Amino acid sequence: MTRRPARHAQAERSGRRGEIWAALYLQLQGWRIVGRRVRTPRGEIDLIARRGHIVNFIEVKYRRTARQRDEAIDFYRLKRVAAAVEAIAHLYCRNGETVRIDVVMLARWRWPRHITNAWQP
Repeated sequence: MTRRPARHAQAERSGRRGEIWAALYLQLQGWRIVGRRVRTPRGEIDLIARRGHIVNFIEVKYRRTARQRDEAIDFYRLKRVAAAVEAIAHLYCRNGETVRIDVVMLARWRWPRHITNAWQP
């Protein structure tokens, strides 16, 4: 059995903590969390939320500083999230509902940065 390096384990814990904070933030915005850390054949979706007729697939990024936070997402990562959403959106969406991909980025002692409709192919 191979052990994960301590640095990787710390990053995993920070990521989970960030997802908890992001979920709380979204709930305060009126979203109902319907999925957490959903694995797909094409990758993982951090959070899935619903509000009205919108189903929102959310990528969460947690970093130590605001600068690191702002640099945490790019086209490649968003493309991977979009592929994962495509694989399972039919399980969460009903006819006529809007599908959206958002990013919630967090850093210590900073307000969350919420990018709505982050992916528009």
